[in-house]
Amino acid sequence: MSTAGDYEAPAPRTVRATAVTDSSGNAVFAWPAGTFAAPPVVTIALQGAVGFRSHTITANSATSTTVHVLGAPVVSLLGIQILAASVPASGITVHAHAVAP
Repeated sequence: MSTAGDYEAPAPRTVRATAVTDSSGNAVFAWPAGTFAAPPVVTIALQGAVGFRSHTITANSATSTTVHVLGAPVVSLLGIQILAASVPASGITVHAHAVAP
């Protein structure tokens, strides 16, 4: 133990979770009761899939976080690849890391 007056703050609470999107493209993460006193800082990663995927955190509170995932297939038109219209992506694995603010 140092007597130099150095203080090291304890590491913030971190929770990791995985969910799969439903037919509407939503994945809901329910944080354990009492884990966070305020909405956590959440980072999201999508597990690889064919086509383009994007995500948005649509709701975030101390008890849960909801993520909406859209997908756009890549279409070839006259040899040029373009993105088709985005639609809710079901069955996509979503990974979340939540850290207490």
